[in-house]
Amino acid sequence: MAVKKRQKTLSHGRPPVSKPKERMTSERSRTIIRTHHRLQKEHAAALKKGDVSSAEEIARAIEKNGGIKMYQAASKQGQAKDRGGDSSKLLVDWLQQSKVLDPKARDRRSAGNAELRCLEVGALSAKNEISKYASVINMTRIDLNSQGPGIEKQDFMERPLPTCDDERFDIISLSLVLNYVPDAVGRGEMLKRITKFLRKGVAWTETADSVLPVLFFVLPLPCVDNSRYLDEDLFLGIMGDLGFTMKFSKNSSKLCYYLFTLTNEPKATTAEKRKIRDGPGMNNFCIVVE
Repeated sequence: MAVKKRQKTLSHGRPPVSKPKERMTSERSRTIIRTHHRLQKEHAAALKKGDVSSAEEIARAIEKNGGIKMYQAASKQGQAKDRGGDSSKLLVDWLQQSKVLDPKARDRRSAGNAELRCLEVGALSAKNEISKYASVINMTRIDLNSQGPGIEKQDFMERPLPTCDDERFDIISLSLVLNYVPDAVGRGEMLKRITKFLRKGVAWTETADSVLPVLFFVLPLPCVDNSRYLDEDLFLGIMGDLGFTMKFSKNSSKLCYYLFTLTNEPKATTAEKRKIRDGPGMNNFCIVVE
């Protein structure tokens, strides 16, 4: 009987470094983010091949580039108003449009007073827009490297699976997290794992305008717009097989945003790495479901 390989954690092989001290220019923050992603992929590839020497050399390069703390600082600056702002504002807007949140009040729901539970994976701030609804939404924030009080240091892939609905969530935010996972199989495993953390809500009933439970999902636009192995049709097909139905979507010049409702049980299906288009300057972002 074949032994199933243990899924690598998000934090696998990521060295800690010192905190940045000054505000970065937008060009510098983009360079740090791009370089960090490239080095993470190279590091994961070296580990997969068993090339310890190359993996150690790449780990040193990651540290020289600032490591995860510098990466997070660059990402956090993207939430500043002059850099595009806080992505959870769109999540709140979509929840308001879905009548889950009342736009005129932060202290109650539109339909009843039941408390909602939200898991924010890769949280950078405990003071973003959705956090203003603390009296309505019970927030759980986790990140590989906590940026401050209110954010638990935890790898989502290591978080214990829920054993009851009280440990599951009505809302999960996965903003610029999946693209951080260094390999395509790991991305598929993360998406499958997400379904186990959402509790069945009104979306599983016959209510026409029901939306809960939901997954708020943000990716860099090139992941679906400029990849050899993934486009939006394929991405939505993968999400559909996992039981998700898209309710809202939006593209900016750099990011793509989605709100998915979990409406069905995941299908026993797979998604292989397959080139669907090609061209100069395209990337190799891919999601593999096994």
